[in-house]
Amino acid sequence: MDKGRVLELARQLTAAPGVSGREDCAAFVAADLLDNLAELIPSPLGNILAIVNEGKPGAPHLMLTAHLDQIGMLVTHVEKDGFLRIAQSGGFDRRLLPATPLVIHAKSGRYPAVIASTPPHLIDAADGEKPKKITELAVDTGFSGARAAELFAPGDPVTMENAFVQMSGDLLLSAAQDNRIGCAAVLAAAEMIAQQKPDCRVSIALVVMEETTGAGASTATAQLRPDMAVVVDVSFADGFGVPEYRCGRIGQGPMLATAPVLDNRLTDALRRTAEQSGIPLQDEVMGGVTCTDSEEVAAAAGGVRTALLSIPLRNMHTGVEVTCAEDTWNTARLLAQFAGEVKQNGAL
Repeated sequence: MDKGRVLELARQLTAAPGVSGREDCAAFVAADLLDNLAELIPSPLGNILAIVNEGKPGAPHLMLTAHLDQIGMLVTHVEKDGFLRIAQSGGFDRRLLPATPLVIHAKSGRYPAVIASTPPHLIDAADGEKPKKITELAVDTGFSGARAAELFAPGDPVTMENAFVQMSGDLLLSAAQDNRIGCAAVLAAAEMIAQQKPDCRVSIALVVMEETTGAGASTATAQLRPDMAVVVDVSFADGFGVPEYRCGRIGQGPMLATAPVLDNRLTDALRRTAEQSGIPLQDEVMGGVTCTDSEEVAAAAGGVRTALLSIPLRNMHTGVEVTCAEDTWNTARLLAQFAGEVKQNGAL
């Protein structure tokens, strides 16, 4: 296996819509990708769960997890003129929403649309710098009011238009890389672990609703009951106009987090594995919450030792997120190598 596998996984995963709480399509793709490795474990909330390595009797249980859902919107109202009102599902940069191409996922199919925008010539100078609230925006469907009422209904998911593009070198551009790229890393690691058959038991949890509630991570952890877990997500990458001291460098490897909820021994063990394997690693220090599923995983099932690896990503929470395939490949390699270091007695 090489990073070409990561590219293919990322391409398939980002193509499937999966707004937080409406992850069915993305979950179907993920389940299909796991199908040859392990039997899926039913999950009431729609998490994709599987044991990819049984391990030796009495060996520790390691869970690798990433979230399936993406930011998006839900239709709240169909106007008489065919425009739609929307609510956000997850966080957005409101400055970028006007004129954004969208896809409405209705029961009868997928429909292109766009968030209506006012031409700059017609904007009052006093209001020009104020980003509108999402409740003040409308989606132009191109349909008459009567036809729109037939096609669309409150609750229909809406995503940003998506095209997966390989940019210069290893850079990948698409919507939904937060956090399908983390799912790609976990799935690539699962494929390697299934071949290597380490001592420890290894489960995979691709979870729902990270962008809104964290319910997927907490219930998956309670259901699988691991001894330890590694959460894989994305974090801020360097780029034009962003503070360098708050970002990782894209193409320089995954970011290993330090935060109050994270287990220092597990973090140190991941660092040792990276050093011994020649895998590049970057530090990310957070004095409070991680804004990932780490808090939900660590606090579930009586408490789980948890570590966090993040893949550097530019343009977070937009339709043009950028990552580096090499970073994702190195994340997968580190997870697979680390699983081999979790020994029979639980020593790290």
